[in-house]
Amino acid sequence: MEARRDVFQAIADPTRRAIIGMIAQQPVNVNTIAEKFDVSRQAISLHLKILAECGLLNIQQQGRERYCEARLDKLNEVHEWVAQYHKLWTGRLAALKQFVEQVELQPTSKKKNKPNHKSKK
Repeated sequence: MEARRDVFQAIADPTRRAIIGMIAQQPVNVNTIAEKFDVSRQAISLHLKILAECGLLNIQQQGRERYCEARLDKLNEVHEWVAQYHKLWTGRLAALKQFVEQVELQPTSKKKNKPNHKSKK
């Protein structure tokens, strides 16, 4: 049974995130990508394969060169997942802020004068 790869697997690795960043603006040659990292070309090929399986890039052959082109629309799945928690925590933090502001606006109780029990001699 082959494991299904998803976009979350793709972005879980910092090297893959860096590759996505490199190809986000324009297609980049596979050799150029490999030169930017201090890992083997085989490791870069595996990262590119995972990104392709997750639908985050296409590899196009142009003559003797292979170019990686980003397909960032797949990142919408991550955005939607994160957005639900962003909304939740934004609401919670707003409620906390409101609570703290209300507490700060309440007048503080004055200290009661304690009677001096020292005897006079």
